[in-house]
Amino acid sequence: MTRHFDIVVVGAGPAGLNAARAAAREGARIALLDDNPRAGGQIWRQGPGHPSHAALRNLLTAIDASHNLTLFPSTRVVAPLGSRGLLLESTEHGGLCIDYEQMILATGARERLLPFAGWTLPGVSGAGALQALIKGGMPVRGERIVIAGSGPLLIAALATARAAGARVAAVVEQASAAQVARFGASLLSEPAKLWQAARLTRGFIGEPYWTGSIVREAHGDGRVEQVTIERGAHSVTLACDRVACGYGLLPNVTLAQALGCAIDTAGAIVVDDQQRTSLERVLAAGECTGVGGAERAAVEGEIAGLVASGAAVSDAAMQTLLNRRARWRRFGRRVEQAFALQEAARTPPADATLLCRCEDVSIGEVRGCADWRDAKLQTRCGMGSCQGRICGAAAQVYFGWPTAAPRPPFSPTRIDTLMAVEFCEPPLAEGSG
Repeated sequence: MTRHFDIVVVGAGPAGLNAARAAAREGARIALLDDNPRAGGQIWRQGPGHPSHAALRNLLTAIDASHNLTLFPSTRVVAPLGSRGLLLESTEHGGLCIDYEQMILATGARERLLPFAGWTLPGVSGAGALQALIKGGMPVRGERIVIAGSGPLLIAALATARAAGARVAAVVEQASAAQVARFGASLLSEPAKLWQAARLTRGFIGEPYWTGSIVREAHGDGRVEQVTIERGAHSVTLACDRVACGYGLLPNVTLAQALGCAIDTAGAIVVDDQQRTSLERVLAAGECTGVGGAERAAVEGEIAGLVASGAAVSDAAMQTLLNRRARWRRFGRRVEQAFALQEAARTPPADATLLCRCEDVSIGEVRGCADWRDAKLQTRCGMGSCQGRICGAAAQVYFGWPTAAPRPPFSPTRIDTLMAVEFCEPPLAEGSG
């Protein structure tokens, strides 16, 4: 059986929630999907000891009151079906098929991980992953943590770790001191962001903040115990219990690629002024269209929801939304410029370092390959369960290879979910392959 909706919103972070709320006001039948058990996305992730953000509570209250909106938590998109359908896998419903008149992609972003010697040791994670683990209930009180990589995510991870009682041994930023200083000065035009940064860092009281530095190796017997940090011409080795290392965010465009949406050179979904993609009936909003923070995601989501639902919006009201979007897009560009990867971060590590953790493929094994396809054929790099999302992003930085689009099913999927396609109503099953 296939369930029918006017609008399907994929992703329940700031963009998806705002899109769903805006569209629901117009009476459309809406499905809101998210692969997490609770709405909020990565930036508003809830968990034990981490109550929901005020903005999230307001959105959820409005959504709960919308009888024309169905929330599907713990639900993943397995594959597109036909021209206007999706095969889903849900913890509650199992495999199911839905179709739509309009779809809004609000799939957010994921961390960029760059390999270094020892990065597969237990205790090494992404900076955003550290936040998610702590909010999910992982105890870190008293642990020594090194947070490394690049961008504002390091500051958010610092605040989360510190609030959980961890001892942050150092924050290691690859951008230069001059770049960071210029970015800090630019926050004078956004007082709310400046106050947020000051509140999260507390001026880095008690923690070293090293710029122009990069993690080169994690050491340990069975789990991480030390980390070596390259600081210009010098190296420093610190004792630690965890290393959290992430080099900014990348738009999550797996579903958009599979659908055939145009993707720009930065890896984001191309949208017009109304958040429409290159495909009819498909819109996109939030960090999948370019990384820029919760404020940008929220206003893009609202625009997408209004457009998809055909809401009558006055020119003045729409212009206000467009002005807000332009403001936060400018802020996103400043972040991108300030924390662009420097040569040290773009230099591949030693040949023995694993590039593909799923298939145990080293840097040395792919270094001589012509492109991503050649690497997959010669070494199985990128053919594991993550389908190259991790190693493909790293290979793009190190070798300049465009990443290949993952093929459905997009993640490991139950057989009974795949069999659900047989019960989809035509024409969804037609041409679904």
